[in-house]
Amino acid sequence: AMEGGPSARIREGDCAVLKRDEVFKAVSVLRRRKIIFEKQWFYLDNAIGHIYGTTFEVTSGGNLQPKQEVEETTTETKEAGTDNRNIVDDGKSQKLTHDDIKALKDKGIKGQEIVQQLIENSTTFRDKTEFAQDKYIKKKKKKYEAVITIVKPSTRILSTMYYAREPGKINHMRYDTLAQMLTLGNIHAGNKMIVMETCAGLVLGAVMERMGGYGSIIQMYPGGGPVRAATSCFGFPKPFFDNLHEFPLSKVQSLLSGTFSTETLPADPEENALVEEESNGLSEEKQTSLQETEEEPATETPMESNPTEEQDTMDINAEDVEFKENKEKENKENVREKQIKQWERRKKLKEAAALLREKNADGLIVASKFHPTPLLLSLLEFVAPSRPFVVYCQYKEPLLECYTKLRERGGVINLKLSETWLRNYQVLPDRSHPKLTMSGGGGYLLSGITVILEKGKSDSSNSEALKMEEPSSKRCKLQDLPC
Repeated sequence: AMEGGPSARIREGDCAVLKRDEVFKAVSVLRRRKIIFEKQWFYLDNAIGHIYGTTFEVTSGGNLQPKQEVEETTTETKEAGTDNRNIVDDGKSQKLTHDDIKALKDKGIKGQEIVQQLIENSTTFRDKTEFAQDKYIKKKKKKYEAVITIVKPSTRILSTMYYAREPGKINHMRYDTLAQMLTLGNIHAGNKMIVMETCAGLVLGAVMERMGGYGSIIQMYPGGGPVRAATSCFGFPKPFFDNLHEFPLSKVQSLLSGTFSTETLPADPEENALVEEESNGLSEEKQTSLQETEEEPATETPMESNPTEEQDTMDINAEDVEFKENKEKENKENVREKQIKQWERRKKLKEAAALLREKNADGLIVASKFHPTPLLLSLLEFVAPSRPFVVYCQYKEPLLECYTKLRERGGVINLKLSETWLRNYQVLPDRSHPKLTMSGGGGYLLSGITVILEKGKSDSSNSEALKMEEPSSKRCKLQDLPC
């Protein structure tokens, strides 16, 4: 099967998404690894080799078994009440106790049969309306039938998952808002995109998925290195990352002013992270310990010159020296490795800088927890004229300020500040209606298109000219009117 095709198979080491009703969870497919999902534990071993989208049942011992589709046998007319007004929910209608159900489970009786027993032992089931009976069965099935579907990750699935599970990590960006961003940003194969996001790499992944591995992306990142936790959940093939570059936000100003050099690189991202987490001069300690280990072997002399020492201590010393030499070798290798890594990072940084310097990006996407105004004003410099840009913010106020600043500055047209509204519907025969829970807010978007900014004019003269023009244009309109 083609990778990512409609019949792609689940392979070991894949990123997959578990689905149960409307709940999603991303997992790595590994053998003999216990997974807990929705109060169920199981192993994914048996899922390997099946097609994505297969529904599995959890059997004893946490093994997954592909679920055979059973035809619903509801041909006989059910006994049902006309309405639910006489049903009192006093918790006494179910004759089966908790222990009874546990006993059934322990016997290894399937979920479907347990549900059947519950129905038979419910005193009120007959009096419920047909709809209420369906609802009851559905609810009990969800509780007692351990059924899990394994699906292939995609932007839609992952953004739904993040929004439901950890909305804070993606700045409460709802999936429809992300869809709007991809559309407004005109993202397609062959683009050269600048992405600045603090959404765990979800927006980056969405852009990469749309571009399908063609074109280039420069990810601007704050701090020591880019965060791509969500990006790795997509399970993109290796070539997708060939044209993904990253560039630190801290270097943008120097790049714009022409003082940029790769010499003043921040330390390795790993060290940086350490320093950020516990800023107690850890990296300095590391350096001094490195120097000490380099100097040590020279000062230490083996103690063989002392003849009174017994033979065994001499052996220990010899081993000691050997150990030290090995350590020294290791240190040298480590230093060498570090140098290679740093050299590679410099090379990558230079490439990213060169791409940005061309100032011909086809679009800009910003979705971060930082104030959008300064970000946008500096990053728009790298975007070619007549290209779209989209900024996401959880709140409206920063975008309003951004809107005003851009208006003053010029160089943009078609500025729009928008919020999408989302409502879910239940669609069932005779009972379609909006769901009772509606999403409060999915954040705000400011979008627009870049145009060439005329450098000569200062802001003040620009606004003066506008003031002068407005009445005259209105006058024209008045004169054109027929008397």
